[in-house]
Amino acid sequence: MRPGRAAAVAVALVVDELLGEPPSPVHPVVLMGRAISSYESLALTLKNSLHQKLAGLVLASTLPALTFALSRAFLGLVPNKLRVPAEVLLLSTTVSMRGLDRAATAVGHEIEVGTLEGARAHVGEFVGRDTAEMPPGEVARAAVESVAENTSDGIVAPMLYGFLLGAPGALAYKAVNTLDSMVGHETLVHKDLGLVPARLDDAANLLPSRLTALSAAAVSGCFGHAWKVARSHGPRTRSPNAGWAEAAFAGSLGLTLGGTNSYGGVTREGPTLGVGRAPEAGDIAGAIRLMRKACVLILLILAGIAVLADAPRFADTRDG
Repeated sequence: MRPGRAAAVAVALVVDELLGEPPSPVHPVVLMGRAISSYESLALTLKNSLHQKLAGLVLASTLPALTFALSRAFLGLVPNKLRVPAEVLLLSTTVSMRGLDRAATAVGHEIEVGTLEGARAHVGEFVGRDTAEMPPGEVARAAVESVAENTSDGIVAPMLYGFLLGAPGALAYKAVNTLDSMVGHETLVHKDLGLVPARLDDAANLLPSRLTALSAAAVSGCFGHAWKVARSHGPRTRSPNAGWAEAAFAGSLGLTLGGTNSYGGVTREGPTLGVGRAPEAGDIAGAIRLMRKACVLILLILAGIAVLADAPRFADTRDG
């Protein structure tokens, strides 16, 4: 753990803000997705439930480990003078603050100018639920919930693993998260193959989800209420993690999130999170501001931890 890693994470966020996502042909997450898709096609031909579960175990064990090993080997081949910039560039591919901001902002703009079809289309690009018949309030809720959840999965978790394990750690996390998003579904098709990937993603996000909730509450201006909502409503969801960030955002913004959603024409009843009013278009911008403030706070915390961890070594050097 070095102060330089906190600085690398900070610069990676700046690079993401300035440049956005790299082109698809060289985007590490896109390449992971292609590898998963190829493996999935073969694994789903297995007819035995146990064999599919074992195939999922193999996939969940090898892809993150291979991602970590290859990215570490790549950095080892980079000349010393270019190693830090190379690590920053790799880290920047794992965070998606700019992409999340722009996607959610586009939804809010479409609602505000009255083009509901455009808002539905935009929100459908980054949520999994059915959007074709959504009224404006439900579109706004979907966008706010996505900002909250992706603050944890798409920004805070890569920041944390990048801080602890460098770019290889952040990329390994993205492999775990991509596995879950692609095969970790409780459907007839993926319930066996995706069992281990889903559980691995649950474990990987235990700390980031709660850190996201805590930081969102801390920067909200109503910490006591927001944290109380996060602690009491966060565990309501079937996922051990997803509810924490959403509940913290609900408490911080004075909203009620969660409820009924439709997936592939099938209606699913979910728990409500928060005790406020229903979301509106303007709340999307509020969620984005909360996301940015929370991430800045986490960055400061990581920098402080790095400095404190490095202090004894610095003192020993001076004594010597």
